[in-house]
Parts: sequence; C-alpha cells; structure tokens
Amino acid sequence: MGQTLSNPITTKDTTSGGDEKYIFAASSMQGWRITMEDAHTTLLNIDETSKVAFFAVFDGHGGSNAAIFAGKHLHKHIIDSEHYSKGEYELAIRDGFMSADDELRKISSKSGDPSGCTSVVVLLTPDGQIYCGNAGDSRAILSCSGDAVELSHDHKPSNPEEYKRIVASGGFVEYGRVNGNLALSRALGDFDFKKNEGRSAEEQMVTALPDVINRTITAEDEFIVVACDGIWDCLTNQQVSHYVRECISLGAKLEEICESMMEKCLASESELGGVGCDNMTVLIVGILQGKTESEWYESIAKKFIQEDHDIHDMNIVDSDNSVSEPENNHEMQIDSVNSTTPASDDSKPSNSDKIEETEPETEADSKTIESDITVTHNDKTEIGSSKASNLEHEESK
Repeated sequence: MGQTLSNPITTKDTTSGGDEKYIFAASSMQGWRITMEDAHTTLLNIDETSKVAFFAVFDGHGGSNAAIFAGKHLHKHIIDSEHYSKGEYELAIRDGFMSADDELRKISSKSGDPSGCTSVVVLLTPDGQIYCGNAGDSRAILSCSGDAVELSHDHKPSNPEEYKRIVASGGFVEYGRVNGNLALSRALGDFDFKKNEGRSAEEQMVTALPDVINRTITAEDEFIVVACDGIWDCLTNQQVSHYVRECISLGAKLEEICESMMEKCLASESELGGVGCDNMTVLIVGILQGKTESEWYESIAKKFIQEDHDIHDMNIVDSDNSVSEPENNHEMQIDSVNSTTPASDDSKPSNSDKIEETEPETEADSKTIESDITVTHNDKTEIGSSKASNLEHEESK
C-alpha cells in the first residue's frame, strides 16, 4: 500500500469559471498521501475556433510526471488528430490518447520515469454533444434530473475483457492487479506493462486506448462530475449526484461543493492507506441550458426541495458526516468528517493472504496513489503543489 502522512494535508487547490453555456469548479487535495500526483484540466474553449469545452482529471501513480504531462498536452493531441477538424470527436479522442502515449513514451525512455496515470476527459461540443473518453478508473457521471448517468466505465484488470487482453499479452492477474502490481488495466504511461513487441499498442497488458461514450444533452441534464477514485471509492455515482444537488439546495456554490465533498471522503485516520486516504480531485461542470448562473442554481434547488428522497438509500450522504440542513435554508453547514464508509466491497489483500492467479471478477481492489497538481483553465496553465517528489513505491496504485 502507499505511504501515508502522520496528518493529512487538507489545503485545497480550487479554481472556477464559466461562460454563457457552462460554469465549473475544480478542486484537489493531497490528503493522507506523501505526495500529490493528481492533475486536471478545465478549458471553456479547447482552441480558438471550435468552441468546444474540455474538462479532464488525471490520477497519477508511481510519480507525478505522467499526470502533469497529460494535464498539459492531452487536449492538444486530440485537437491535432485529423478527425477533430471533421467533427469526428470519438475518433479524435482515441487518436489523441494513443498519440499522447507515444510522446510520453519517448520522454520516459530518456528519463527512465515509471509513472502512469488514469485519464478521463469530457468534450462538450457547440451542437450539444457530450463525448467522454476514459482510460483507467477515474470516472465521469452526468446528473439528469438527479439520476446519475454513467459517462465512463472503470477499467479493472479482473473485468473479463481486460483480463483476456492481459493474459493474451503475456501477463497475469493477482488480487485484481496486473502482474500483481497495477490495480487498473488502462492508463497513459506505465511502459513497464507495454513491452510485448508482438502486440500492438491497443493489445498490450496495459493500454492507453480509451472507451468513448457519446450522449446528446437533454433539457433534463443538470451537471457533470469528473473525479478520481479517491472520491468514487467512498461515494457511489448516485450519492455524488445527490450530494451536489443537496448542497445546491442549501445555498452552496460549486467551489464549496467540491471542497466539502473531499472533506466528506477524507478518512479520520490513515488506517494503513485504506479508503479515504487517497489524493482527491473533483471537477463539476454545470450545464446552464440557457439560464443565468443564479437561475441555474435556483432551478436545481427548487427541483431538489420538491422531490421525495429516500434517506435510507443515501446512508453516506445523509449521515452525520454529510451536509445537514440548517434553520436558514439559504446557508450551508458542513459537519466535520469523522469516518468514511466505502462505496463498494473492494478491499486490499493483507500480507498474510495467499497470492493466487484469479479469474475475472465483477470489481477489482481499490488502489492507493499519490500526486502533484496541474490545473489548466481558460487557456492558462498553472503547476501547483511543490510538495510532490518522485519517491519509489513498493507497489503501484
């Protein structure tokens, strides 16, 4: 498992912005990890001509270099694809991921850098299309009238399709990890798992090839949440959607919601690097649907208040560690986080467990990671958190 601090670093790197179509906020927190290896990108205009918005989260492991590289360059590789200018965004995303991975390999071969990162990106086009490309186990969801709609699917080594590719490329899966080491099966970087010369880049044990999901924005679509697994290990898709809407109903803005969500997921103690001890990054994009920013907030708050909510289905969100409704509904109160409940049954193997090759399972083990922050917004790139270092880890993810 990853190394942890004696006390968590809860300083948050938060940015926000917006235009006539979208508003957004993004925030990152190092937490219990020794280093910060997450990165994210927020661009209301990916280039000067296409008016395409681009949002992404990159969850690094084995060092911060791969995530920093992706935060700076992945969107440029997507734009440079021959398919992008033709409006063939799904193909452009696939090309961009693979092209970026090729460039990263050249850089890593010179430096010997072993790092890798998950990559989940969302493109929002002028004609109301959502394209989400994903490689790894960071995740994106869409809230449609409060219902969480998956925009990506996690790539775990024990998923049948992933398992088959890993074995065909000469690898194996132990405890839900590629070669007993990496707890995800698609990523940028991780070139130690991409050495089979008889296989294409798409057929390697670990590949950068993304799955891409396309959806047309409807009148009921409210917002998109993109986050690393430091969030998804603690909250389900539906709980995240509910949490954002509940906070809005209590008067919170997106910046506050990002920050309070990370606090909610933060473990009260390190617990040997378990759930709630990961780096955390949350990015929320509000889809204005022709409304002003204040009208958008008001419309979601009004819908939430008028709806019936089953408190038993939201045991994490509506627990003592969640936002509680104050006497004045226009102000939000956030209780301190005293404990964190896993959102799934994923667990780490203990040192005493016997290691055996496993057949595909429904879910793989949750992972431990570390990070550094790259925030790109409004065509400006900022490299944050000088705390990161390229420490060697006993195991990746």
